[in-house]
Amino acid sequence: MEFFHRSPGTPSRLGILPGTFNPVTLAHLALASAAVGHVDEVVWVLPRSLPHKEYTGATFAQRVDMLSTALSGQPRCSIAASAGGLFVEIAEECRAAYGEHVRLTFLCGRDAAERIVNWDYGRPGEFARMLRQFDLLVAARGGEYEPPAGLQAAIRRLPLAAGFEYVSASDVRSRIAHGEPWEHLVPPAIHDRVSKIYCC
Repeated sequence: MEFFHRSPGTPSRLGILPGTFNPVTLAHLALASAAVGHVDEVVWVLPRSLPHKEYTGATFAQRVDMLSTALSGQPRCSIAASAGGLFVEIAEECRAAYGEHVRLTFLCGRDAAERIVNWDYGRPGEFARMLRQFDLLVAARGGEYEPPAGLQAAIRRLPLAAGFEYVSASDVRSRIAHGEPWEHLVPPAIHDRVSKIYCC
């Protein structure tokens, strides 16, 4: 795991927010903010390789720059890159970076939770075994997520402030492509960067 910014201190419970951040949105910030009462630190993880999509739009360096700018002045946030893109791979890298005793909690929306839980990991029950290494806090996105039977103890609801449920990076890009207002969906600090990257 490569850190671009690391919060001081040693968290006992680490929130992990993986994503492509293409671009960073106010929903991402709201998700991290909602987790503050549950974790000591949130590490924003940008995987160098993605299991379910290709890198398009902003370059890796541009995404790191947007994250650094959007999170400036937030002491409980770290920014890092992982070599792998699967949750189990990111968990292993976080464990190596933060120590064996840290509790790992992934932060995600309903859509990501469904993709992760239903992913073909190669053998039955593999995801349930992974949940011995980490748990999930899941925010509503187009509806609440209902965990499969037997996984409810490790997959819990993360209440999100109103107005962010349908905010997404893909919507930002679509609005830009169609000449529609988009500025209200991204942090003001990165408006100029988003305009230069996506508006040409």
